[in-house]
Amino acid sequence: MGLQTVDENTRPAPDKELVAIANYAAQENVGSELAFTTARYCLMDALGCGILALQYPACTKLLGPIVPGTIVPIGARVPGTDYLLDPILAAFNIGTIVRWLDFNDTWLAAEWGHPSDNLGAILAVADYISRKKIAQKQQPLLVKDILAAMIKAHEIQGVLALENGFNRLGFDHVLLVKIASTAIATYLLGGTREQITNALSQAWLDGAALRTYRHAPNTGSRKSWAAGDATSRATRLAWMTLQGESGYPSALTAKKWGFYDAVMKGESLRIPREFDSYVMENVLFKISFPAEFHAQTAVECAIKLHPQIISKLDQIEKIMLTTQESAVRIISKSGPLHNPADRDHCLQYMVAVGLLEGDLKADHYENDYANDPRIDKLREKMIVEEDKQFTKDYLDPEKRSIANSIQIFFKDGSSTEKVVVEYPVGHRRRREEGIPLMYNKFEENMKTHYPAGKVHELLALFKDQQALEKMPVNELMDLFAVSHLKQVVTK
Repeated sequence: MGLQTVDENTRPAPDKELVAIANYAAQENVGSELAFTTARYCLMDALGCGILALQYPACTKLLGPIVPGTIVPIGARVPGTDYLLDPILAAFNIGTIVRWLDFNDTWLAAEWGHPSDNLGAILAVADYISRKKIAQKQQPLLVKDILAAMIKAHEIQGVLALENGFNRLGFDHVLLVKIASTAIATYLLGGTREQITNALSQAWLDGAALRTYRHAPNTGSRKSWAAGDATSRATRLAWMTLQGESGYPSALTAKKWGFYDAVMKGESLRIPREFDSYVMENVLFKISFPAEFHAQTAVECAIKLHPQIISKLDQIEKIMLTTQESAVRIISKSGPLHNPADRDHCLQYMVAVGLLEGDLKADHYENDYANDPRIDKLREKMIVEEDKQFTKDYLDPEKRSIANSIQIFFKDGSSTEKVVVEYPVGHRRRREEGIPLMYNKFEENMKTHYPAGKVHELLALFKDQQALEKMPVNELMDLFAVSHLKQVVTK
């Protein structure tokens, strides 16, 4: 048979995966009571992470309007600032502060990620729509609409992550943030199912960002604004679709040029369960420390060992770390660490800080603290090994554990016990233990930026599900506004 010289140009029906996501995004009623309660915690926690990020000039220098002083009369606010921006730029700002310190929620599966990253698009679009509606003498959106949008965005990102590991192809998980945010932003802007499908096709056509900026020897701060960038792009694609831009029905399945052939090497997306509210109900929270999630339990082990070893540092011969395969692959590294982003993605660095301080805070990643010579001395004594059972339990949908263990051996032949932690405090299996700590985390984060009265007001609001859900979105965003952007140089 000779070479085909003519392409068949009949437009197919939209790819079934695009339609499935769009149908779910367009649902009016979604989510269990547990999902809405968890979404409240998630919104509180993500906003707290964003406010804490404003303490770091490396973050705040990226915020605000492109042209200084620009104010959009009917726009969207950026929490903790006086910025009022168009929703596309506001999405970048909000998504960036939420993700900056690697302290917001987490989802671990074949692909990992941070579903509350989608708040960049959700808050920006919902705030803009609310202010627009008020200007038109209509009712604004309520915070309950935000919680429902979060449940959907979490579900889309998380279910797509269950069995599709883009990281193994070298691509970054923010691809799924862009997909989820595009669907939900288009819905919030009033898009029909067809328009949501069209917008989703545009998002898949963008392809995928490389993970280069997350890994040695190139780890850098782009990993802290990549999700903000994804939500901003999603908001732009949603806006363009609402202006009448057409879709590309076989963006996934087109031979040679579609996402499956061009990016996934001929593989197809696997969607192993119906979209509902599974992800929000089971999402993981980073409560105790801002650390890449695969290391959370390792740091907890280190903190437990701190009192036993802090006076015996010079007597340590070796430190045995056993972990899951994912941690070995993405955060186990030796050699120089060049910046905070490098350090918060280094298992050995985080464990060293936990052993030395009995704690781990965002400031511990900054250059001044990292100059402590004891850190590298401890790193050099660490041996990292995979525990096959930890890996198996990590992938088990009934467990989703994130186990680590540490045992320290001394030069005289003695050793500590082997400390094992399977589930971090933010895991659903430790949710009851974690909720009071999550309120404490939020309160401490708020104290870095607001006076005591405002902190008390915000904390009381987030403890009242009904009052929060009934609040107009624009009023919530106004509560977080300040008349100036605080620029605090990290000590």
